[in-house]
Amino acid sequence: MRTAYSVETVRAAERELMARLPQGALMQRAAAGLAAACADLLGRVYGRRVVLLVGSGDNGGDALYAGARLARRGAGVTAVLLAPERAHAGGLAALRRAGGRIVNADNAEAAIRDADLLLDGIVGIGGKGGLRPDAARLAAVADSARCAVVAVDLPSGVDADTGEVRGAAVRADLTVTFGTHKPGLLVDPAREYAGSVRLVDIGLRAVLPPEPVLESLQHADVRRLLPVPSGESDKYRRGVVGIAAGSARYPGAAVLAVAGALRGGAGAVRYVGPAGDAVLARFPETLVSDRGPKQAGRVQAWVVGPGAGDDASAVGEVLASDVPVLVDADGLRLADRAAVRARTAPTLMTPHAGEAAALLGVPREEVEGARLAAARELAARYDATVLLKGSTTLVADTGGGTVRVNPTGTAWLATAGSGDVLSGLAGSLLASGLGALDAGSTAAYLHGLAGRFAAHGAPVGAHDVAEAVPEAWRDVTEV
Repeated sequence: MRTAYSVETVRAAERELMARLPQGALMQRAAAGLAAACADLLGRVYGRRVVLLVGSGDNGGDALYAGARLARRGAGVTAVLLAPERAHAGGLAALRRAGGRIVNADNAEAAIRDADLLLDGIVGIGGKGGLRPDAARLAAVADSARCAVVAVDLPSGVDADTGEVRGAAVRADLTVTFGTHKPGLLVDPAREYAGSVRLVDIGLRAVLPPEPVLESLQHADVRRLLPVPSGESDKYRRGVVGIAAGSARYPGAAVLAVAGALRGGAGAVRYVGPAGDAVLARFPETLVSDRGPKQAGRVQAWVVGPGAGDDASAVGEVLASDVPVLVDADGLRLADRAAVRARTAPTLMTPHAGEAAALLGVPREEVEGARLAAARELAARYDATVLLKGSTTLVADTGGGTVRVNPTGTAWLATAGSGDVLSGLAGSLLASGLGALDAGSTAAYLHGLAGRFAAHGAPVGAHDVAEAVPEAWRDVTEV
C-alpha cells in the first residue's frame, strides 16, 4: 500500500530522524537517490547537459548535491540560482568543486533549451500558491524545451497537502520524492504535474505515525479484501444486492448497474424499477420486482439512484432500510440529507464532481481544483462514506481519518454509463460484507483496471467495462 503524509508530519519525522544522524546525512541520502534516478533517466551520464533550477530551500540543496554527483560522473551541470544570496551553501560548494557552473536567472534560457535534463529544485513541500514570476518564466521555458524534467520531492508550484494548483507550476516527467509520498503526488490536479513518481527511502518510515493522510491500495491489498466463495457458499451467502434504478427515459442505467453487480460477484441481484424487461432481456438471472424496495425481498445491500429520474419514492424506501446503501446519480439529488445522516447502517455516496458541487453548493471548478477537501467536506455533511469519482477517485470515510485514492483509473472511463457499472460493482461488494470504505475503494480499483483492460488505448463503452471486470478480478487474485 502506498501512503502519503502531510507536510507537518513529514517535517516532524525529518527533525526526529536528523537528531539521530550525523549533520547533513539525510540530505545526502536524498541527493544520492535523486542523482541515481536522474542517471537512470538519462541512460548515459557522461557528456549530458544538466540544468538545476535552484531555490532557497532544502530542495535547492538536494538539487545542488545531486548535480555535484552527476558532474563527477562527467555531466555538464549548470545551476540557475533564483535566490543567489539564499542558496544552500554546502550544496553550492559541492557543485563548484565538482566542476559545475553557476548562472543567474536572467541568463538561463539558453542553458535550459540546450539541456538534456532539468532538475526542479525551486520550491519545497512547504510552498503555497503558484510560482513567482522569474520561476514561472523558467518553468515555461522548460515546458517548451525538449529536455526531461525531474522534480525534487514535489513539482514546484503545487500544494503538497491538498493537490491544488493555484498558479504557474512545473510540469515534471518524473518526480523523485523522499521518505514518503505527499498527498499532492496522488491527487489531481497536482498529480498530473508530477509525471511518474519514484520514492527514495531515506529512513523516514521508522519515525512516521501509523495513520497517513492518504493511502492507495495495490494488488495485494485488494486481493486480501475481495470476497472468495467457499465450499459452503450459496447465492444468499455470497450476498444479494438490490438495485433500484432506471426509468422510462434511462432504462440502460438499470441494465448497466445490474451488469456491474453480477460481474462484481453478487450471489443474486434483485432489481426494482420500471426497466425490468430491459434487465431480463440482458440478464435473465436477475430477480425482478415491480412492487418497490420494501416488497422486493431480503437483500444484504441496496444500490439506488442510477437513471432514476425524478422519482424519490424508491430513494426514501431504500434509505429507511437497515442494510448498507449506495446512493448514486439521481439518488444523490433526491436523497434527504437528514435521512442519510439518521441511518445506522453504512451509506456510500458516489458523486462525480458536478454532483458533489451541487450537494456542497459550490462551482464544479472548486471541487475539481480541491478534490481532497471536497470529499472530506461531503463525508462530514452527510455522515456517510463518499466516493468522489474523477481523474483520481477518492474515498473519504465518515469521521475523517485516512482517505483512499485510487491509482488504476483511465481517461477511457469517461463514458456514459461507466458510473452505473461502478455503482453495481460497489453494491455487490457491500452485499458481500465489506464495509463502505473497503467496498468503495476496492470497486474503484477493479473498475479502473477493467477500464484499462477493455480499452487497450481505444474508445470503449460502459458495457465493455462491465464485461472486463472479471478479467480485472483475475489479474488481482492470480499470484
